[in-house]
Amino acid sequence: MKSYLYFFLFFTFSFINAQTVTDDVFKINDQEYLEMRGANVMLAHDFYPESHQGGVGIIQNGIRVATNGDLRLEATPGQWQPVPKVGKREVDLNSQTISVKMQYPDDDKNGKGFNPIFYPDLEIKYILKVTAEGKSFKITVDLEEPLPAEWVGKVGMNIELFPGYLFGKSYYMDETFGIFNRQANGPGYNDANQAFQLKPMAVGKELVIVPEDQKQTLSIKNLKNNELQLLDGRAQHSNGWFIVRSLVPAGVTKNAIEWIVTPTVVKDYTYKSVVQVSQVGYHTNQSKIAVIETDKNDNVKGVISLLRVDNKGGFTEILNETPKLWGDFLRYRYYHFDFSGITKSGMYVVKYNNEITHAFQISDDVYEREVWQPTLEYFLPVQMCHMRVNDRYKVWHGRCHIDDARMAPINHNHFDGYLQGPETLTTYKSGEHVPGINVGGWHDAGDYDLRVESQASTVGGLSHIYELFDVQYDNTTIDQITKTVEILQPDGKADILQQIEHGALSVVGGYKSLGRFYRGIIVPHKRQYILLGDAVNHSDGAIYSKEINASDVDTLAIEKGISGAPDDRWVFTEQNPRREFEAAADLAAASRSLRGYNDALAEDCLTIAREIWDITKTENPLIKVRLAVELLKTTKDKTYADFLVANANVISENISNTGWIVGPVLELISNKGFKSSIHKAVKNYMQEVKVLGKETPYGMPYKPNIWGAGWGIQSFGVQQYYLHTSFPDIFPDTYMINAMNFILGVHPGVNTSSFASGVGSRSLTQAYGINRGEHSYIPGGIGSGTALIRPDFPELLEWPFLWQQTEYVLGGGTTDYMFLILAANKLLNEKN
Repeated sequence: MKSYLYFFLFFTFSFINAQTVTDDVFKINDQEYLEMRGANVMLAHDFYPESHQGGVGIIQNGIRVATNGDLRLEATPGQWQPVPKVGKREVDLNSQTISVKMQYPDDDKNGKGFNPIFYPDLEIKYILKVTAEGKSFKITVDLEEPLPAEWVGKVGMNIELFPGYLFGKSYYMDETFGIFNRQANGPGYNDANQAFQLKPMAVGKELVIVPEDQKQTLSIKNLKNNELQLLDGRAQHSNGWFIVRSLVPAGVTKNAIEWIVTPTVVKDYTYKSVVQVSQVGYHTNQSKIAVIETDKNDNVKGVISLLRVDNKGGFTEILNETPKLWGDFLRYRYYHFDFSGITKSGMYVVKYNNEITHAFQISDDVYEREVWQPTLEYFLPVQMCHMRVNDRYKVWHGRCHIDDARMAPINHNHFDGYLQGPETLTTYKSGEHVPGINVGGWHDAGDYDLRVESQASTVGGLSHIYELFDVQYDNTTIDQITKTVEILQPDGKADILQQIEHGALSVVGGYKSLGRFYRGIIVPHKRQYILLGDAVNHSDGAIYSKEINASDVDTLAIEKGISGAPDDRWVFTEQNPRREFEAAADLAAASRSLRGYNDALAEDCLTIAREIWDITKTENPLIKVRLAVELLKTTKDKTYADFLVANANVISENISNTGWIVGPVLELISNKGFKSSIHKAVKNYMQEVKVLGKETPYGMPYKPNIWGAGWGIQSFGVQQYYLHTSFPDIFPDTYMINAMNFILGVHPGVNTSSFASGVGSRSLTQAYGINRGEHSYIPGGIGSGTALIRPDFPELLEWPFLWQQTEYVLGGGTTDYMFLILAANKLLNEKN
């Protein structure tokens, strides 16, 4: 018996020890990346190199420290520069190697598609590999053929280091050393292509990053005779990262690049548990569930507590319990802490493992102030085009784009995705000035363009908000005559009506001038497009109306901001029935809100909406449904009800997209068969939502992707409001409330910020807006939110240059947020 017990204990100890040893070296896991406790190495799970996701990526002690490990044709590449075509990832468990076949050019991107890239005359094929080497891993590149002689000294292996974690920290390159500076510093030089580059920060054989902190210490050693270079990627690109690079030698194929990379990991690394709560707080009548995100290796013990913040200082424990296991999602294990039963008003925190969350409130008026208002009183005014925007001591921007706009050149694929076909589709020729569109509109995102879908959907979204929630808030002065905005100065008019008017002026003005909707209005030159600063510097404000030609956009006059340059924005047109019906639906909604405020503009909106209904042809009735609904609401004309009834089958078959649209007008439709069909389809859809909602710890459908899911979740929440209010016996308000909580901080990852800047205890304070160059934010702007580093790492960096995580946009990205907050406030207060 003793010998058996001894054998059992010895075997058990050996097994546990073997498991520990395995955790301490890199192995390929079932997600096809290299994993060691405290470090992960991905290869080609992502391919979004223009925004720093792709190639070889490294996660070290719970943070992503490096990405875009790959062959590049430039030392410090940026957007619109050549990227390789990615082949299929191959996994060899015997050699513990992951490999991908890559090649230049990528024919699918070469001068084609959205954001076209123009490749040089170079064809290379290669295999990029990562191989486990104990606590290190090796990066290898094998070329199919040696580099052409003219490309030797130009093609190199790059890997990018995230700057935000490195500023002020040190590095060693062999025996030389330095720090990572916050700004790009000289000296510099012009390379063989006359592109400005900064001289390398260091050159040598082995780079050690942040040797003073083992949580970040990372070494990269070059095994070949060529040298490593540490470069500052911000010489040409303000959004650049630090780059480690070595050139591909002449005449080689096999092992053309060989690096050994060693990330230092914390012993027995365990991800620090994160408690995710709304950064704003909770209404007394709503469910209140904190989500606890933990390492799968973490044996959760002890209790989690809700503490009330005392008005004289300190805390009082209100509730404590053991967190309830939800299960695994992405790379983490999740638990729930339900404190819905607590309804006493006050400030609270949640405490777990000696960590305390930011303070949040429980109150009946939690959504009454400082939640949706910043979007209306800051973000929308700041984004207003063709206006000077004053904010006390500050001017956000001057009266910009007064010279809008020139008709775009035909057969032109613009670098930001606008495509003008063989005709202008108007009476204007390319290069001619188009009057009537230098008024209204909002700068979309951080690049100052006006897309018709973002302009119209902002108008429509604001109109629905005004109609449903009677928003009379006034804290801004907007003067369309002097083109001046004064933030935090009321003028006696409802701000939301003034914003609806501002957007409608742009969309209606464009339609009247062009005889159709514009596709978009955007600067012609990349130097204008990448502007970080006041949009008034895009152009000289003077109308330029010579005939357009290709050289118009290549002149030094535009780059130097010289008066008289062809710097006016271009206006594009297109044939796109879906977009036309959508824009018309938004104008129909606006006509109701503007009635009694600006009757002439309201009438124009309705006239255009009706005209689009009459003249725009399509064989797809689904794309007409929303316009039919809005015109039915506005006019009560039976024509539109008849259209909906005639298409009952296709509407029911696509109920996940249509149910929330048609629900609000069922009372205007007398056909019982139609109503029955819709109700049946909605019930079936509810079952789908239930199933999807159980797949995540956040209580709603959520499928992470490269882009943050925030805007899509907001849209889902708005749809849930309409489904709940139209079919209250089928859809609860639960999913809408959960969607709102997700935006306000209950979302995956270590960064639990509210996606709405300046809203809540913690929020996005570095975002991809017009002031991103100052690493700042615009109050009330809503970022795209937590993104996925594939296959399983949620990330929301405190960094203003990642548009897939922190970009602001117009349209639903803005109005859906306001809608959600106001809807929650209304529904929850009705329960009192």
